[in-house]
Amino acid sequence: MVRKSSVSLVIPMYNEELNIEHAVTTAVEALQKYSDDYEIIIVDDASTDDSPRLVARMAAENPSILMIRHEKNRKLGGALKSGYAAASKDLVLYMDADLPFDPDVLGRAIRAMEVTGADLIAGYRLDRTIEGLRRTIYSYVYNAVIGVLFGWPHRDINFSFKLMRREVLEAIDLKSEGSLIDAELIVKAKNRGFAIQQIGLDYFPRIRGTSHLSSPSVILKIFRELVKLYPEMRKKIPRDQRPLARPRPLDKVPERRSANQ
Repeated sequence: MVRKSSVSLVIPMYNEELNIEHAVTTAVEALQKYSDDYEIIIVDDASTDDSPRLVARMAAENPSILMIRHEKNRKLGGALKSGYAAASKDLVLYMDADLPFDPDVLGRAIRAMEVTGADLIAGYRLDRTIEGLRRTIYSYVYNAVIGVLFGWPHRDINFSFKLMRREVLEAIDLKSEGSLIDAELIVKAKNRGFAIQQIGLDYFPRIRGTSHLSSPSVILKIFRELVKLYPEMRKKIPRDQRPLARPRPLDKVPERRSANQ
C-alpha cells in the first residue's frame, strides 16, 4: 500500500487548448488515487488561444484546480517559478500540459521516495529516440554538458517529471526564466545536500499542439543563462549548513485566479 500524501501538481501552459482538458482530467484521477489532499496549479503563460477559458471552466467545477495567469509570456522557467511559489502541499510534482507521461506513475514515485528516503524523484524517458535524431542528439549533448560542468550524471535532466518535497523548493532560489530551470533545480538541490533518485518512465511524445521547447531561441537562452548562473550553480552548501525551510513571503506568491478571471 502506498501511503497517501498531499500533492501540488504544477502545470505550465502556453496555447494548449488541444491538450489541457485531457491532461487535467487524467491527472485528477491519479491525484485522487494516491493523495488525500491535492491541488492542481496551472500557470497560464499569456496564452492567446482558448486554453485559459477551458481551465476557468474546470476550476469552476473543481475547487482544487487553480489558475495563475501571466499577462506577459515568461517562458518555462518563469511559469514554473510562479507555480512552485504557489504550491502549498507536502509534495510538489511538475508535469507538462501535453501529458508526456501517465500521471498514474505518481504512486510508484511516492513509493520510491519512501523506500529510498529521497527528497526528489526525477524521471527519465526510457526511449528518447522516438522524437527523431536531432532532438535525441540535443538531449544527449545537453545532459553530457550538465554532467561535465556539475559533476553528476543525469540521464534526462529536462524531462518534466520532477516529484519533490516542498522543502527542496523552499531551500533554493531559482533564477532561470527559460528551460535551464530543470538543470538549475537538480544541481542546486544536489549541492544543498538533498537526496535525488532517478526512475525510468514510458514517454508519450506530443501528438497535438506545438512544442515551444526545442527552438533555436530556446536553446540559445539555455546557454546564455547557463553562462550567467554557472558560478551560483557551482556553489555547494553542506547539509549541516543548509538553512531551514523558510516560509515564502506573501508578496512573492503569485495571485491565484478564480474561475471567473
